[in-house]
Formats: sequence, C-alpha cells, structure tokens
Amino acid sequence: MINSMSREAVRFLCRTSLKRSAPIVASGFQGPRRVQRRAFSRTGALKVVKPYLLADIGEGITECQVIQWFVKPGARVEQFDPICEVQSDKASVEITSRFDGVIRKLYYEQDDMARVGKPLVDIDIQSEISAADEALLKNGSEKQTDKEAPNPTEPADEGLEVGRNDTKAAIGDAPLPQPQSLPSEPPKDEPKSRIPGKHASLATPAVRHRIKEMNLKIEDIEGTGREGRVLKEDIQRHVQSLKETTGAAASAPIPAAQQVEDQTRPLTPIQAAMFKQMTRSLSIPHFLYTDNVDFTSLNVLRKKFNANKEKASRLTTLPFIVKAVSLALQQYPLLNAHLDTTTDSSKPQIQIKGSHNIGVAIDSPSGLLVPVIRNVQSHTIESISAEINRLSGLARAGKLSSADLSGATFTLSNIGSIGGTAVAPVIVTPQVGILGIGRARAVPAFGENGEIIRKEECVFSWSADHRVIDGAMAARCAEAVRQNLEQVETMLVRLR
Repeated sequence: MINSMSREAVRFLCRTSLKRSAPIVASGFQGPRRVQRRAFSRTGALKVVKPYLLADIGEGITECQVIQWFVKPGARVEQFDPICEVQSDKASVEITSRFDGVIRKLYYEQDDMARVGKPLVDIDIQSEISAADEALLKNGSEKQTDKEAPNPTEPADEGLEVGRNDTKAAIGDAPLPQPQSLPSEPPKDEPKSRIPGKHASLATPAVRHRIKEMNLKIEDIEGTGREGRVLKEDIQRHVQSLKETTGAAASAPIPAAQQVEDQTRPLTPIQAAMFKQMTRSLSIPHFLYTDNVDFTSLNVLRKKFNANKEKASRLTTLPFIVKAVSLALQQYPLLNAHLDTTTDSSKPQIQIKGSHNIGVAIDSPSGLLVPVIRNVQSHTIESISAEINRLSGLARAGKLSSADLSGATFTLSNIGSIGGTAVAPVIVTPQVGILGIGRARAVPAFGENGEIIRKEECVFSWSADHRVIDGAMAARCAEAVRQNLEQVETMLVRLR
C-alpha cells in the first residue's frame, strides 16, 4: 500500500507540510507523521589563497632581482609551470610553481629586488575540484543571484532543491524533470598564460643586457624564438626597421636638439655583489708583483697539438696557465687558502685548502663572472680546456649555477683577452691571492749568441694578502709558474 501510494503521498505531503509544518495524516499510514521541508545543500569550491615564498636559491644569497614575469594576476598555472626568472649576484634561476591554481597577486614588479623567504606571488589553490565542476558552480551561483530572494515568512512550495548547480525539481502534477546533465564539452579554463602581452618578454640575460644597452623595450620587439623568445637576430631586425623608419622620415624638418637628461638607476645584482666584494677587499693590504713569461716554447707545443684539430678542440694558453698555477700551489699551499676573520676577529685563522678550485674571471654580457674549475690538481690540460669551454658557454647564456660560481680557492683574471699588458688585480675575499694575465705579444730579444730573435711574451701580475703572505713567498710561487710555462716539457712530465 505504501509503495503504491508513495508518489501521491509525497506530493500531498510536500504541498501541505510547508504550511506551518502541521501534522498530516495520510491514507494508508498507521499514524500522523510530521514532515518538514528539507533541501539538499551544496558545497562550493574550496579556495585557499596561499602565498608562494621565494626559496633559497644559493648559499649566502639573501635577495635577487626579478628579471621577468611569465604570469600575471588571473592566469592559471599548473605544478612546475614557470612563474618568473630571477637574477642573483651569481646566476639566473627560473622559479616554477609548486601548486595548481590561479595567480592572484604579484608582490614585485620587473627589476625589483625580491627577498629570499618572503612572498613572491599569491596562488589561489583550486586543485580540489575540476574545471568543469568549478564552471557548474559558478553558473549556478549566477542563476541564483538573478532570481528574487524568497520571503522567509512564506516558504515557496515549488518543491525540493537538488543538485550542485541549484537546479530545482518541482514535485507536483507535472512529470519529474530529468537531472541536468554535464555539458558535452567542459568550459575553457582560465588562460594559463606564460606570455603576458602580445609579445613575450622572454629572452636570455645576454639578450636582455643588449636590449638595455641599446635603450630598447623588449615589449616592442617581435620574438621569433620558442614561445616568442626574443633572439639577438630579432634585436638586429628591430633596429634595422627603426633605421628604415628614420630614413623615410629624413626629409622632415629636423627638430631642435634636445638636452639629454641624466639617468639614475639601481645597481644590477652582479654590480651590487661586486660593490660589496670590492668594498671588503679595500681592507686587504695588497702585495703586488709582476714578471714577464716567455710563451715561445709553449706556443710551439700548442701548434703541434692543434694541428688538424677542430676549433672546439684546440688548446689556448689558458689551460696551461691554470695547470701551471696548480703545480705551484702544491709547492706553496699557503697561497691556496681562505683567511677567516669573521669567526673571531681577535683571532684570525687561515684555512689551507686541499683542493685546487681555481676561479677564472669571464667577461659575460651581464657582467664579470668567476666560474670555478674544481680539483684542478686532478685534471689534465685537455680536461681543463673542456671545462673552461663549458663554463664560458654557460656564462654567455646566463645559465651558470650557484655551484659553478662558489668555492674558489685561487683566482685567475685573464684581462689580456680584452687588452692591456699589466694589471693590479684585486683579491677576492676570503682568498689570499690572485693572478692577472696580460696580453701576449711579440717582442725583440737577444739570443744565446747575442743575435736579435723574436719572442712571444706575456706579463703576469700577482696580488697577495700581505697580512699572511710575504713578498718572498709570492715571488717564489710566481717564479715556479714561470718555469712551468717556459719549460713546458718539464711540466708535462710532472702531470698526473
């Protein structure tokens, strides 16, 4: 009886029980039952705005410069999607997302200095629901706001509210409607945009440095690289188009010359690091020493080795110099050390390093960088050359890591690759020595029998921390390096 009358009973009860919820006796029931109107509830999307902190990207790094943003507020990101690129005093790093969600806030503008451990962006975490469910919830809430709010004193008797999208099914004389089905195609997600504008603000540090030198805006340059990345060729093409535009307008009257205003801009991360380092170096009393080194026999050996070699495999003089310095440091280990004056300023300590981690200064598009060749004492000259080529390529591309730039125990500055014969190199703390290499040149000299001969000569300029290194030790170390290079065959015999 109950089963056969359940449909009619439910309709009857729904129409009458809503009126003050009075007890109703239905035919076929044993006694009165109080029936009250109930509605299904729905739970909205769980949205948690989570601040994304800038993690530690390297030892001793407390701040870094925001080079470019890959997202903007409102853009949807997924885990491991790139958010921005930052530049420290050592290397550039691409920051990726750890969550799925929507970017709500950027805490820094481009070129601002971001602090490590502080919020970088706010991400609205929405991983608990799918995009289709989120669209349905949003659609339902919009429909609900369009309708007039019901009077609380007179409940509506349309029926039960069912479904997460607020679809109302009225239980009355009309047949029950079928539940609303999900759309055949899920609504499109919010834009997951890596490119914030018409043109992508994507470029390597070398390209960005070139753009700044030419006073151009990266947004004005059409990028033809992957994902709209701006290449060097794009800069040249953009400059050429500007010249053509200027040439077309050459017939126009030339306006009066405008006075060029002064510009004030903050230091780049690399410049800021150099500022701090050189300020600390001012406290070091430098002992300076120069000597001429004959490269004649070394260049003869190099030419023999480089014969029939591809350009990438040819040896320069720099790998030989690096190895010669390492052999000299084995004889004079005090020059391969760090001076610790911070642990206890009243009792300085010197830490003699077992490994020869030699830094080689490189002039990169973004500034002076000093990548480190580790364990030179275990390298061959050929492997040193390969490591120099690898580090130079990373420096030009702005891809050196913090590990590539830290831990040097001695430094070489090959200033001769740019120009100049002699230099007074500045010691990089906490190291106690540095060698500056001038440009090699051909000079006239006297032979064994007094005849005039041609020699290839280079000036080596040494600086040592005179607080712990005396002049005699620095001169002996420099003499050992000179003999290793001038008698290169003897040096090769000593290699491991």
